[in-house]
Amino acid sequence: MYVVFLIGGIGSGKSTAAQRLVTLGAARIDLDELSREVLAPHAPLLTEIANTFGADLIDDQGVLNRGLLASRVFSSPELTAKLEDLELPAIRELLVSKLNELANMGKTPPCCVVEVPLPDRMGPLLSLADEVMAVTCPIQVRRIRALGRGMTEADFDARSQRQLTDDGYAQLADTAIYNEGSAEDLFAQIDAWWATRIG
Repeated sequence: MYVVFLIGGIGSGKSTAAQRLVTLGAARIDLDELSREVLAPHAPLLTEIANTFGADLIDDQGVLNRGLLASRVFSSPELTAKLEDLELPAIRELLVSKLNELANMGKTPPCCVVEVPLPDRMGPLLSLADEVMAVTCPIQVRRIRALGRGMTEADFDARSQRQLTDDGYAQLADTAIYNEGSAEDLFAQIDAWWATRIG
């Protein structure tokens, strides 16, 4: 099973590209979902988070107060790095488990696409990929797309500032998909990549 990590900024068309790959026959894993799963109520990681950042972050039902954690951690680069040092091994373990499940299915998919929201913070996770694909697009076009989906300019600016530039994504990627045009143009590039890599 060929494992592709898919990266790209907000409004780049990364999710549309992922869905096209699924249509062609790929399995799909979203690291955002895995990051929520490792922080689910009573997950083992919560004990480490409570010990590191405060027991008051976990309520009597074993539920993490994400807002309080964010306010406590994300204003400090050092604390953010400490949280990532806790989270990334748990996410990696869960991702490896899910990839192994797919590889051992009765009918293994030929490809698995893994959507990666913040690739510059994934560190050794990227080594699990056979290929890293970046979907890139000028920020002006991405802004128009995001606003067309109902996002405010302030929200777009805040999110995009936390992400890499297109050059930054391209530097991490083995393959770049340029998505400035129509969905049909994007699909044509994805289809051509599939024909070459997967067959």
